[in-house]
Amino acid sequence: MTTLVAAAILLAANPKLTEAQAKVKAGKFEEALAILAPLHKTNVRDAGVNRALAEAHLKYGDSFMFNESLPPRQKYGPALKQYREVLSYDAKNKDAQDKIQLIEGIYKQMGKPVPQ
Repeated sequence: MTTLVAAAILLAANPKLTEAQAKVKAGKFEEALAILAPLHKTNVRDAGVNRALAEAHLKYGDSFMFNESLPPRQKYGPALKQYREVLSYDAKNKDAQDKIQLIEGIYKQMGKPVPQ
């Protein structure tokens, strides 16, 4: 069985996961996270839920980071928080790691403390 087929079977088996992923696609990140958090609580080792949580936080962070209507002081802190959350579900997520480094570098260049 291919990985793609296995993933499709897992998604079909969990309609809440599918619903959350649709919310992420629609930009409704908080709603998606509200669906995923209880799923994660019931089984913290569920790889599909962990992947979905990492993806939701990554996209949520991007929604701040790449929002041209937000000034830097309103985008970097929330984006950094979301990218750090990604790493709690996917510690090796290179995209989140790179974006964290970028934002921390921006704070350092401005001579400001990096938010924790």
